[in-house]
Amino acid sequence: RTFYPDNSYTRNRDGSPIRPYDMSTDNMAEFMGVRVDEANEMVRTGLTRIQTSVQNAASVAKGTYGYVIDGRLNDSFQAVNMLLDNKFKIRRIDRPSRDDLRPGDFIVEAGANANVVQDAALRTGVSFTALGTNETSGSHEVVRSRIGMYQRYYGGNMDEGWTRLLLERFGFPYKSIMDDEIRAGKLNDSYDAVILPADGADRMTGDQSPGGGNNFGRRPEDYPPKYRSGFGKEGVEALEAFVDGGGMLITFAQAGALPIEKFKLPLRNVVANVSSREFWSPGSTLRVDVDNTNPLAYGMPDEALATFLGGNQVYQIIPSPWNDQIERVITFKERDILQSGWLLGEDVIAKKAAMVSVRHGAGKVVLIGFRAQHRVQTHGTFKLVFNALIK
Repeated sequence: RTFYPDNSYTRNRDGSPIRPYDMSTDNMAEFMGVRVDEANEMVRTGLTRIQTSVQNAASVAKGTYGYVIDGRLNDSFQAVNMLLDNKFKIRRIDRPSRDDLRPGDFIVEAGANANVVQDAALRTGVSFTALGTNETSGSHEVVRSRIGMYQRYYGGNMDEGWTRLLLERFGFPYKSIMDDEIRAGKLNDSYDAVILPADGADRMTGDQSPGGGNNFGRRPEDYPPKYRSGFGKEGVEALEAFVDGGGMLITFAQAGALPIEKFKLPLRNVVANVSSREFWSPGSTLRVDVDNTNPLAYGMPDEALATFLGGNQVYQIIPSPWNDQIERVITFKERDILQSGWLLGEDVIAKKAAMVSVRHGAGKVVLIGFRAQHRVQTHGTFKLVFNALIK
């Protein structure tokens, strides 16, 4: 664990905290969901020097009814995507009847091409274990979503670039969507899931920011017309129609403000407009509880770490007749929330939701209030993205 200093050097004279240059922690083990036990003395044991390339230790064992892939592994999704590219039939377990299977595990058909399976195991390091009994009664067929991801002009969006890298590394096909396509509507004809990477709502719609333009003080007219960002009111209506028609809208961090405000979702971001002296988390790892019975959290542990930056969101459900349409997926701990970094005002977010799913019309909006795929480093929470993209 690492803790950012909180003293006169890291606060202004009025007591407000000074933002670090980057993150208040860069603990890769915590980002990746890896447990670390501190060793207070040198480890002495017999070791072997490795002088050649390390081969993946994956194994393949075929059963009467096919193979099983562990749904807790990020790389299992890459393996699944490779098999789907080859038109394999894959099922996912919802209600296992055996102790050696878990919700979220994948079942690969018995007649699968053995060479493709061997190649997937070798390339990903994921083992294929034998399925000896028929487990289809408590499972569903895997359908890969047609994915679209919003991309804007005006300086680009780093979070969008990181998300593209994540999807490409794990084999998820996707298409970048720009303003004209969103404004044109009929998104359900081409997409099942649309991702809005972390970005301000005004940047996406093209509305003016209070401090001037919506790109570091520049005005839209400073750019050639075809390079001006913003899908405007038409785009908002098209996205809501997409969700109403059965689509899934996935938002990361501050992008959640768009559906909350524009779709009138019964949610409130409890850290919006809160002063830094009341709440502050400039790139920290925070402790959360996970409802891993929810398909959006299949394969996750009961407890996890969320990488939380300034501008990220925390959700409170507003009482309404539609509260039964909201599912909490991730919730901040009641206390001792900070794992590493710097956190002020934990009471503001204690027991509040970090990730929710909201039914809206025939579809849903999935709001991940923190950076689940930050810089393609936060392996410990990748599955929250992956699960939303494989139905």
